[in-house]
Amino acid sequence: MDKRKEELIFQGLMIASALIVIGSLVFVLAVVVLKGLPALNLAMLTQTPKGGYYLGGEGGILNAITGSLCLAGGATVLALLLSLPIALFLQVYSGKSRFSEFARLSLDVLWGVPSIVYGAFGFTIMVFLRVRASLLGGVMALTLLELPIMSRALEEVISMVPLELKESAYALGATRLETAMRVVVRQCLPGILTAILLAFGRGIGDAASVLFTAGYTDSLPSSLFRPVASLPLAVFFQLATPFPEVQQRAYASALVLTIIVLLISLGCRLIGGRFTAHVIR
Repeated sequence: MDKRKEELIFQGLMIASALIVIGSLVFVLAVVVLKGLPALNLAMLTQTPKGGYYLGGEGGILNAITGSLCLAGGATVLALLLSLPIALFLQVYSGKSRFSEFARLSLDVLWGVPSIVYGAFGFTIMVFLRVRASLLGGVMALTLLELPIMSRALEEVISMVPLELKESAYALGATRLETAMRVVVRQCLPGILTAILLAFGRGIGDAASVLFTAGYTDSLPSSLFRPVASLPLAVFFQLATPFPEVQQRAYASALVLTIIVLLISLGCRLIGGRFTAHVIR
């Protein structure tokens, strides 16, 4: 087989793989839209579940929408506060030492841990501390889930900063800390936003880690120490009912979750586009 035929074969495989991925995405979105859009209305977005909601009664999923935003938003902020120093340390201070390689391996292992393990770990800690399921418990579990994802993503972004840029800052008398905060972070802002989006999307769509740590309630979030609802669990509980009308609402809830992630993605891209002007290519 000559190189021309070999190239055509692999090119065809790549195109087929891309079509499978795109086709799967389109199929999933089509199912969610076609089944969920008829049940989606203003009342569903602006009301909390009322009596008999899971039996086909009136109400909405406002509690799950606000709960998911609180859970994923709080976890993403905490994960960013922890991940950015970790990534800067591994790239700016530690370099390629044995400790940094071990830290990277640990983060990769944590990335692959199933989310239910984080939920079980968080639940065990909460039982030991005699803390009930709450918004705080869910945020902490999601923070553990997002931490390795954001740390590795931020480190990859920081590693792409030109070495000459950092050396120029050192030559001008900047310390490592000044170089990291004023040069490296500024250069990586678009990538940092992408990492935040990646972690937020992982957090807002996860159900296993908040099932036992955040609990579920039909009320709006009112305290860090009270249970809170989430969209993934709302989808799960509504699909588990034998009533077709409620099951259709589950698809509507999934559609709302998809729209939220899409809007955040578009917003981050627009914001990242403005910061791209500061990036040296």
